[in-house]
Amino acid sequence: MRTRVANACDLCKLRKIKCSGVQPCGYCVRRRQPGSCRYTAPRRRPRPRSDDPAAQDHATPSVSDQPAPSTNSRHETHSSSHNPTPTPTPSHPAPAVTAASPSVSVAPAGPTLQQSSPQHQLPADTVFATLEEHEETEVPREARLLCDAQGKLVFIGDCAPLSFFQTVRRLVTTRVDADAFAPESSGYTALENVYSRFGASAGFGAEPPAVNVPIGPTVSAYLDVTAGLIDLFDNARLVDDIANWSEHGRPRNQAVDVPSAVNYMVLAIGCQKTDEHIAQLYFDYARNLAFASLSGNLGVASVQIFILITFFSLGACQINGAFLFFGIAARAAYSIGIHRTAVNARFGPSVHRQRDRLWKSLRVLDLFLSTSMGRPPATSDVDCTVPYRAQDEAGHEKFDLLNASAQIFLVTEAIVLEIYSRRKISPRLTEGISRELREWSTRWLHRLMDVIDGTSPDDQPGMVNGACQILSSYYYAVILVSRPFLMVELHRRLLDGGSIAGIGLTGKSKLADACIDAAILMVEPVQSLIERGLMTRRAPVIVSWLFASSLVLGVGLLGGFGRIIEKHCRASISALEYFAQADAHAVQYSLIAKSLLSTALQYLERREMQERQRRTESSSQLFGLIPCSSRGTNDCGRTLSGSWHAGSPQKASTRADKAGLGNGDDQELPCSLDFESAFFGLPGALPNTPDFSLMGGSLDADVEQTFGALNLFPLLETDGHIDLANYF
Repeated sequence: MRTRVANACDLCKLRKIKCSGVQPCGYCVRRRQPGSCRYTAPRRRPRPRSDDPAAQDHATPSVSDQPAPSTNSRHETHSSSHNPTPTPTPSHPAPAVTAASPSVSVAPAGPTLQQSSPQHQLPADTVFATLEEHEETEVPREARLLCDAQGKLVFIGDCAPLSFFQTVRRLVTTRVDADAFAPESSGYTALENVYSRFGASAGFGAEPPAVNVPIGPTVSAYLDVTAGLIDLFDNARLVDDIANWSEHGRPRNQAVDVPSAVNYMVLAIGCQKTDEHIAQLYFDYARNLAFASLSGNLGVASVQIFILITFFSLGACQINGAFLFFGIAARAAYSIGIHRTAVNARFGPSVHRQRDRLWKSLRVLDLFLSTSMGRPPATSDVDCTVPYRAQDEAGHEKFDLLNASAQIFLVTEAIVLEIYSRRKISPRLTEGISRELREWSTRWLHRLMDVIDGTSPDDQPGMVNGACQILSSYYYAVILVSRPFLMVELHRRLLDGGSIAGIGLTGKSKLADACIDAAILMVEPVQSLIERGLMTRRAPVIVSWLFASSLVLGVGLLGGFGRIIEKHCRASISALEYFAQADAHAVQYSLIAKSLLSTALQYLERREMQERQRRTESSSQLFGLIPCSSRGTNDCGRTLSGSWHAGSPQKASTRADKAGLGNGDDQELPCSLDFESAFFGLPGALPNTPDFSLMGGSLDADVEQTFGALNLFPLLETDGHIDLANYF
């Protein structure tokens, strides 16, 4: 039993943790700061307090230190008594996906970075033993009102990727470069969503548009895009049903024909890939039929049509419209009782399965909209009895993309509730969520990767795209858990000038590493499918999560987490540019990611050259490398102190080249930084300078002003506007 010490060191008192009472104490030794371990005599007698571990085990944990609750209880028992915020129970310390090193961040057979990072290989049972479990970290309050492309106010919540971008933007502009992401006000926003590019919509009572598209390929394109997100029909009969409908046509005497609206929406989503004009025509007509049906009786087709309208709006970058349309779908679903599996079972096995999967599709789409925009969900499992798992005869879980997607989004919902609803969190709080992520990884990670790698017998493009979207959602869940700790670690490193000397693998640094590793692992399968030609260009889920991943990689490079991150950052930008050919949001995201990469590279170059200057100052006098007269000494001192603060690295390099490579006979030999470029043959800029071209077009030479000005939603306080007229 550990005895109570008479006094604790100042650092342990400040952090309110146990101290060994020796000089230096165990905590300061683990932090590699033995010199900072000091003891101050207490001014007054502290209040009686038991440091006995056994007593603490029976103490009631504080609200901020309670582990996140498990979300698997209802899935296993299929019970209807599901609370939105279950009462958490204490759990044993376990290795967390979000807190551990990459070697335990995913299932053992998953792609990890443990081969390239052997120093991160820690036993899974000792990961949380090294964490400061009760050391709290503030969760950034990132929710705000932003302007959309039309100048309207929209709410973006804490967990949204756009809110994360604003947090990164604020940190970079205050700590690194005030001109990064600077908004321009040269003209009104030219970024228009896809819907506004087309002509007038078809009005009520208009003639049904002719179905002249090939039914088979169009339906196949629909299935490829929606796999893993929504499952509304019997896919084996869908082609025949739509072909039969197109041959007979819509009844002329039927005012409201919801089934026809559903079929038009299926074709509209399938045509988005090949013919946007036809897709918009079908969408307008189907939407008008859907609105006309609201005054009549609601049914399964009513829920289907508004789910399809929501999905089409997401593909057309109409995210606010999608959010509104989905609200109608959710209310219609509740009104016909599809959230109760007992009600669904009354319609027979076939309809029972369809209605259950309709509810799961609603939950997946709802939680994506909620997480990507940081808004409350429209559906809930409070009164839901639809199971999210299905087992075979052997007791193993059946392979079902929709179930896998629903399960990971339910974990994401718990993350948002348990982390982003608090002001402060601790590593201990992530234990329950980490357990949920590990369990999901054990069930699904191998199987999804087999589909993506093409080793699964069912390797259709739809299955591959669906598996990639689900896997990206899993990695984004890991990013959500560990993102607050990454920002704290980044803030500390920027305050320390980027120096990481003497920094051990603390709990927060491991969480930050897990965030970066999840971002890297997200990019790899997406890039692989793009190279193999299997990735669709309209994937709003992947685009949204990939944007957050590119931001994580950019700040990871900025914070000195490794120059290898630059390669993955460029891969994420390349993937965003691939999606940008059909997604207006991906265009903006790629430009923002490029601007962040440019800022990070310039900052690292500046920091490395300053370090080289300091080393040159101390070593040049050994052999008289730099001649110093009285006037030369003054000039040298002025160059050493101010050359890298006068302008950008490129401009400083230009001045160095002019000073060091001049042909004048009377020119003085350059000193310090100028001398390094001439003597050691150092390049004026990093060799891997990013190519800031947008889809093959050359842009303005000043990349800081060109890409820093492009924000998807300009901040209200800056009153910035976007002008993309010169880029298209």
